[in-house]
Amino acid sequence: MPLPDSLAIIGMALGCALVIGALGLLALRVLRKRQLIAQLVVVVLAPVLSLASGVLAVAWAMYISPHDLVVVVVVTIVAAFVSTGVALLLGGRWARAAAELRKLTHIVGDGELVTTHTQVPSSSEFDRLVAELSATSQRLAQARAEVQAIDASRRELVVWISHDLRSPLSGLRAMTEALEDGLAEDPSRFHRQMRLQVDRLTALVDNLFELSKISSGTLTLNLQNLSLHDLVSDAVAEIIAVARAKNVHLLERTSPDHTIMGDPRELSRVISNLLANALEHTPEGGEIRISTVRDIAGVTLTVHNSGTGIAPEDLHRVFEPGWRGASARPPGDMTPHTSGAGLGLAIARGIVEAHEGNIEAKNEADGCRFDVLFPLA
Repeated sequence: MPLPDSLAIIGMALGCALVIGALGLLALRVLRKRQLIAQLVVVVLAPVLSLASGVLAVAWAMYISPHDLVVVVVVTIVAAFVSTGVALLLGGRWARAAAELRKLTHIVGDGELVTTHTQVPSSSEFDRLVAELSATSQRLAQARAEVQAIDASRRELVVWISHDLRSPLSGLRAMTEALEDGLAEDPSRFHRQMRLQVDRLTALVDNLFELSKISSGTLTLNLQNLSLHDLVSDAVAEIIAVARAKNVHLLERTSPDHTIMGDPRELSRVISNLLANALEHTPEGGEIRISTVRDIAGVTLTVHNSGTGIAPEDLHRVFEPGWRGASARPPGDMTPHTSGAGLGLAIARGIVEAHEGNIEAKNEADGCRFDVLFPLA
């Protein structure tokens, strides 16, 4: 074919394609807020009409015989209709898939779980979208469950704290009224009891303040090289009198060589809280063992107490603020040196994690064990 004829054919085909393409873009702009199926119709019709118009224009310009022209026209129209029909079927499938995906997003928004077994037509892109929506719905469900658990724990904590505040305040009021009315046979004993109640309230307020600093991330640590042996010895000395009164044996197995980097005041609180918790749940005549072990992972402090242990379903809750467990004593009968509000283990976990350590609770055949892992100094 001569070059001028080829250029003429290319020019006519290109001109038809540009005109139809421009009309298609205009139609898409007009329909940009319509349903997807309407836009797919335009996307399908634009290339089909461009091809058909180009073929007809070139055939007409070639001055072929009327019979051949009719054949070209018929073939072009049939091919255009068939192509349009097939494309619309595929477009309808995509439109249905988009509608199903829209339903899935509503399901996610309503808080329901999305499964990968849906009515969305299968394709790699749609399958990935459905899988992502399913994973998102599961993450949201898990987050909602965690929020509900935290909210329930918060309400429980408020109830316990309210009870713990009301009990000593009621006692203080009764004792002050007895002193004012001259009904106290032994005023000095009343004064001692009032001081004990004030100490308990002070411990409760201190624990709440400590927990608020941990929760807000404002806990400041004064890190220094220290010996766990010294911290454990001091904590045992503070609680040994109470243990003896309860006929509980304290067994200490620590080494002066087990040193870590930490805040002595905060770590003393951790050890005291663990010992107080162990003493609270150790039956009369039982035993509490405190030991330290050093390995390549760090220094592990272990507090083990004899007894029935923790209910398996409660093991994951022992470090929640306000948790006391089904076997916990009533607030009015808690171990001395504790506030009784169920904050000790939560504070211990917060302090340990602030030291980049880890704390966990385990049940054993003869009781319960708390392991605290500290990184090496």
